[in-house]
Amino acid sequence: MIFVSNSISRQKILGLVGITLLFAACSSVKEFPIDKPFVFSNKISLKNNVGKDEKKRLTLELDNYWDDSLKARKVQQFGFIYRLKTPPVYDSANISRSRGFMNAYLNSQGYYYATFKDSVTIDSVHVKERISGILSKRVPMVQLRTNIEFLIDVGKRITIDSVGFAMIDTLHKPIDSTLQNITLAQATYSLLKKGNPYSKQLVSDELDRLAYLYRSNGYYNLNREDIYALADTLDTKLLTLSIDPLAQVQLINEAAKARKEDPKWRFTIMLKNSNDTLKLKQYHIGNLYYYPDIKNVYYNADSLIARKNFKTSVYKNGVMRFDEDKFGFRPLREHTYLSRGGLYDENAYYKSINKLNQIGSWKQVDAKAVVRPNTDSIDIHFFLLPAPKQSWGIDFEGSRNTGDIGSGNLLGLATNLTYKNRNVWKQAIQSITQARFGFEFNIDKQVANAAPKPFVQTQQLTVSHSYSFPRIIQPFKNWKWLNDKINNLDNKKTIFSAQGSYTNRIDYYQLRSLNLNFGFDYTKGNVSTQFRFPNIELYKVDTLAGLIQLFKDNPFLRNSFRNGNVVGVSLAKNILFSGDDKSKIHNIRLFAEESGLLTSFLPNISDQIFSYLKLEGEYRYLKKYTKDELALRAFVGAALPKNGQTIPVFKQYFVGGPNSMRAWGLRQLGLGSSLSADTSTSGYTDRFGDFNLEFNTEYRFLLATIAGVKVGSALFADIGNVWNIRQDPNNADATLSLKNFGRDLAIGVGTGVRLDFSFFLIRVDFAYKLKDPARVANNGWTDFRNFEWTDTRLNGVKIKNYAFQLGIGLPF
Repeated sequence: MIFVSNSISRQKILGLVGITLLFAACSSVKEFPIDKPFVFSNKISLKNNVGKDEKKRLTLELDNYWDDSLKARKVQQFGFIYRLKTPPVYDSANISRSRGFMNAYLNSQGYYYATFKDSVTIDSVHVKERISGILSKRVPMVQLRTNIEFLIDVGKRITIDSVGFAMIDTLHKPIDSTLQNITLAQATYSLLKKGNPYSKQLVSDELDRLAYLYRSNGYYNLNREDIYALADTLDTKLLTLSIDPLAQVQLINEAAKARKEDPKWRFTIMLKNSNDTLKLKQYHIGNLYYYPDIKNVYYNADSLIARKNFKTSVYKNGVMRFDEDKFGFRPLREHTYLSRGGLYDENAYYKSINKLNQIGSWKQVDAKAVVRPNTDSIDIHFFLLPAPKQSWGIDFEGSRNTGDIGSGNLLGLATNLTYKNRNVWKQAIQSITQARFGFEFNIDKQVANAAPKPFVQTQQLTVSHSYSFPRIIQPFKNWKWLNDKINNLDNKKTIFSAQGSYTNRIDYYQLRSLNLNFGFDYTKGNVSTQFRFPNIELYKVDTLAGLIQLFKDNPFLRNSFRNGNVVGVSLAKNILFSGDDKSKIHNIRLFAEESGLLTSFLPNISDQIFSYLKLEGEYRYLKKYTKDELALRAFVGAALPKNGQTIPVFKQYFVGGPNSMRAWGLRQLGLGSSLSADTSTSGYTDRFGDFNLEFNTEYRFLLATIAGVKVGSALFADIGNVWNIRQDPNNADATLSLKNFGRDLAIGVGTGVRLDFSFFLIRVDFAYKLKDPARVANNGWTDFRNFEWTDTRLNGVKIKNYAFQLGIGLPF
């Protein structure tokens, strides 16, 4: 933090900042060649004959094609300082090599008519360099910095004029057109489209698509190398016969002009003629063999296939060969997408391997296809290496946050005990039993005139047990349309879970709960879904003396701390995608939970059921650079009460702590711009709201690697708050309203240090309240002219304007 005297002018401050940034942006040079020009910088400039996005893409890609002896490699340090170490000596002969590499890349992208101009300048820079053996002073030297620039006119990009298919082997009679028919039936999915730009990668991807299509239609021996793309670059006008030499010259000139202004190529995907008749033979599935208890990863597949002393169980859909009776056949059958007598399908082959792997009962699944001699049948052998059936685990969690009064200085510790059974009832059913013990210790100083706070603030015990069945369990076996939809789902599971928990907030309340739910998990493409019906949660709250006193001061809280139950349904969707740019990852999560609708028709119990609708949406974005990354998160959640009720506290939102608004302690921000919790003398300052809005951004960068441990840092900002949706007449500033929305938003900024041990990450963050809705002065904003580390509330209580957060793992 920089403290600035009021006597220093704003212009001087800006000038100082500008000079600092200028020096930070400059590159220092270490171990440079003495008295020789060396490569100091590389630059590529494209003429404005391509679109903005395409220009940016080509510029970034072309920068990777400088010859190694002509490339200035700068190392980034501390996120913004660049250092040039051991730069190469400049040699003009390497100009042509770089030009050749770049031209070859442009050809692969469809630019065949590029022109290059190079510009080389040498600057003499006087520096002082310490020479080995001279310790008392630096020796003046001259750096001959060579700056190399390529000005490239890429010309017009080749476009696709037409696409045809000729997948027929003319060497053999009679001619078989099956392959051609399969190709034409899927022609609409071709990656080569008329009018689209050409690139070698695009053609390669199209050939891969076709090879995959053929191998998924029984052509087991047909490979990528057996098909090729023929590009016709000839202008058809040149085929016009003319005895007039002037007319022929004119045609040649017109063709050259058209080729330069709007070059177009015609493509034909063709099958190579081969003497191997098996290339065009369609194969069918013979037998399916399963080896579910392979002993070790170093097995020999051929030896196992030839072995005769296995125990054998024969079923309609396959054969199990085993030594010990550990697994039933059902999970194997339900996760195999090949069937006897059907065409060999490479897509179904690898899908079966992947789905068997995902169950969790086996730690490795492989397969081998064996062609029966002189037949059109293929036997598939699945080799499954079991995971340990039972396992125990123990882990510890810790968090520390320092912030406001009350519970603003907390140390949280938790222990998790886990028992896992990966093969219940021999059906590859996963069973998980967990016990969690957690404590919050209040290590903050006592606040004057406030109620004393116990050292142990919160105790929590949670025990849960769940079963995960590797299939969708549903009673409608005869509904073909439903079963077809279920069969098209991936990683499908039926979940049954039960959880009981006890939470003791010392002096305030004791919460007991029992949760039961049944539902399904599955994925479809890049969308994963969690559906729970019914979702049953039973709650009992015992109010203690501290909370009873709070009710007297704020009766509005009483409805949030009442006994009740949840009976309803929940649905969660998670969408993960990256698009064309694989360095960008987008993650969208949608969640909806409802309670009370099903029981509203039962008047005898409806009064005991919480009635609400809870909706959430979250978007995460991650952009990865070479060593750095930019992470963004946006979250909005609303718990909407129904039938005049109030949302129970265990369904409300809170922020603050190491994973949320980090400038505030855990549960110490909000509600809105209300001061009721900050000025309370009860000692209970937890804040819960019905509506939560939050934006987070982090720029993460690597500082150094020490003894294999990556030491990183981040610059971050958090924006958000929590509010009540229903109007509280005793606390109007806690209610969400458009009028006060800007005033209610809290903003925290900060930095931190992250120690990445690969298997876990420890994070220490420091955050400062740039804007605090509870800060009365300056509309909540920090006044840097009168900067203070603490803020004094109207009742004289001092609040810290910063917080230190200790966390495990990244915040988002």
